[in-house]
Amino acid sequence: MKKITELLGIQYPIFQGAMAHIARYPLVSGVSEAGGLGIIAAGGLSGEELREQIRETKKRTKKPFAVNLMLQMENISEQVDVLIAEGVKIVTTGAGTPKPYMDKLKQANIKVFPVIPSVKLAKKMEQLGVDGVIAEGMEAGGHIGETTTMTLIPQVAQAVELPVIAAGGIGDGRGMSAAFALGASGVQMGTAFLSVEECPIHENYQQAILQADDTATTVIRKAKGGAIRGLKNQLTEEDTSDAFSLAALQRAADDGDTQQGIVMSGQIAGMLKEVKTAKALIEDVWGESEAVSKRLADYY
Repeated sequence: MKKITELLGIQYPIFQGAMAHIARYPLVSGVSEAGGLGIIAAGGLSGEELREQIRETKKRTKKPFAVNLMLQMENISEQVDVLIAEGVKIVTTGAGTPKPYMDKLKQANIKVFPVIPSVKLAKKMEQLGVDGVIAEGMEAGGHIGETTTMTLIPQVAQAVELPVIAAGGIGDGRGMSAAFALGASGVQMGTAFLSVEECPIHENYQQAILQADDTATTVIRKAKGGAIRGLKNQLTEEDTSDAFSLAALQRAADDGDTQQGIVMSGQIAGMLKEVKTAKALIEDVWGESEAVSKRLADYY
């Protein structure tokens, strides 16, 4: 199996999470230029808006980046056509199966990495011919599954012959080293990138992340299934139904209303205490992971 860095042409095996309404070209280009894999969140974008995000990213970096497709969106077919026309070569997917679009994506030589919450779905994605899976544990921010990262990653790695990217609760080199030990080929970080200079969120949102502690998040569940994780605030206590809306996310991310908006965040937020550049974060995570590996080698 090729290293994920060789497969995708990136320097570090670090994906940036495709955070809805947040993972736009300023963050994506910063992450890719720093050697990770920046990922544009296409959910909620029209075809032309996605085209603009892709082109603006290309203006800022010549390095690989990806587009994330939320497969329940009504304009997915249009988005697929746009990213193919614009020469995007890596796609991640969520909220559905990429099966209807696999032939078209593979004909365009696009690498496909679905986000999955279970072994069952990992196996189904392998049968479809995807290039890898992003196994996300419930420690993550935003939409989550039922299984923890610690238990999900080794089971997925054991079940499929694909590169596994570990996601959920990873924000430093210790977490990356743990993911490698569990069988992952790389990591995806979302919440950690909320703390970087390039992240286009309101200062209030970023400060809420930096001021969070280890018990600051809560899981909000829909009566008919589905759950999201975010910081506890007035909205999560009073009106959990609104927390699932794009409007609630916009109130926090754009307007800075961290009480009546949904501040999506993973449990790792309690460890984030300073603003860095994307480059500094990536290099710190990788450097710490290498140091952990060396300590382990020396110990044993």
